[in-house]
Amino acid sequence: MLKASLIIDGAERPGAAGQFERRSAISGDLVTEAAAATPEQAIEAVASCAAAFPAWAATAPAAKRDILLKAAALLEARTDEFRDVMIGETGASKSWYVFNAKLAAGMLREAAGLTTHVKGEIIPSNKPGMFSMAVRRPAGVALAIAPWNAPVILAVRAFCTAIACGNTVVLKASELSPGTQFKLAQVMHDAGLPPGVLNFITHKPQDAGAVAEAMIAHPAVRRVNFTGSTRTGRIVAETCARYLKPALLELGGKAPILVLKDADIDAAVAATAFGAYMHQGQICMSTERVVVDHTVADEFADRLAAKAKTLVAGNPLTSDVPLGGLISVQSVHRVQALIADAVGKGAKLLAGGDADGALMNAALLDHVRPGMDIYYEESFGPVTTIVRVNDVEDAIRVANDTEYGLSSAIFTRDVGLAMAIAQRLDFGCCHINGPTVNDEAQMPLGGMKASGYGRFGGAPGIHEFTDVQWISVEDPNQHYPI
Repeated sequence: MLKASLIIDGAERPGAAGQFERRSAISGDLVTEAAAATPEQAIEAVASCAAAFPAWAATAPAAKRDILLKAAALLEARTDEFRDVMIGETGASKSWYVFNAKLAAGMLREAAGLTTHVKGEIIPSNKPGMFSMAVRRPAGVALAIAPWNAPVILAVRAFCTAIACGNTVVLKASELSPGTQFKLAQVMHDAGLPPGVLNFITHKPQDAGAVAEAMIAHPAVRRVNFTGSTRTGRIVAETCARYLKPALLELGGKAPILVLKDADIDAAVAATAFGAYMHQGQICMSTERVVVDHTVADEFADRLAAKAKTLVAGNPLTSDVPLGGLISVQSVHRVQALIADAVGKGAKLLAGGDADGALMNAALLDHVRPGMDIYYEESFGPVTTIVRVNDVEDAIRVANDTEYGLSSAIFTRDVGLAMAIAQRLDFGCCHINGPTVNDEAQMPLGGMKASGYGRFGGAPGIHEFTDVQWISVEDPNQHYPI
């Protein structure tokens, strides 16, 4: 059992509201006992960041880069220390845990490279003798609200670019993965971040709203980023709007993969299985809809069903099965209810649907159509659906028939056609002949519609965490009309 503290101004502290427990949804064992912060402690964390901001903003890019690179090396060296707590808290499979550590280290290295790319520009002026510049500067204190489903990747993403740009950050961990993200905060401080540059807050689940709003309302907080459900994202956006704080939101998804009549079926099946069932379908980019041309639908469904039947769930701490557990037994019940509703309305269950506690095998539904709850609702579980369509135009219509717009994919041998289709899909990401689950540290990841707004990664990430200031140098002896 891990004891996770708050980290404020470089020191580990107990929670003024006591502690709370995180237990394994698979075994029921106690995994983490985490400190529970009050809103007052959250405000203290913001004040610490505000005090640290001027010195960190003025720190040389090379010094910031060295700390981020050291953090990447420490994270890789300590990967095994994260294993049991991350698997215990989230039910992650071993492959998902390894992927988290690898990509997160890459994100830290990418952020290190951004420290010398916070650039401005010279802008020609119409005014004689005037020299004008647009300068990018760090915004101030950023509040980073991280989720549980990719607890290392998405926590690192929430703060690394902000820190690289010269901001200071309060990382508000998920109450479902407090131990994993506490160990990450320890890595960052051990890498040499000065006190107050990254503060770490956990809280009881029932205190989430009060703790978050206390920080958003604080005048020193200039940026907020949140990754999580669309329902909670709306609350964060509304709160930020009341206090005029810019928000970067990456929210839910209902990712489609379009399988056209000329697609390589084996490749499409492999990509769909990975995208739909990796981490038990609990990824914002998970493949929730397979939009298949009717001429190849039977063959595709048979092959995907055969693949799905091999994807069984088990305890990752005691077995090497492909799937781990869902985040809670309640999540299993919700997914099973969506399956039952679809079957009751005419869908065919080709694989899975059975569960043992928080463990659920891969499920596949065919002949899904509007009117079924799962056609519209994000399942966030190990189930995907086949929607049969008549042609390309029908496929585009069905793919866009959702409030979400995060990730999408197209399988066809005609790349020119795929490029044309991609520009008509209302999704922040589109992958041609690849899976919907796809992420790299340097890529501009983000959504459209109810999947949020703003972009993490690369140059767009710099834009999210900096302000633009116009500075001009003028002739002191210029003429004025009055």
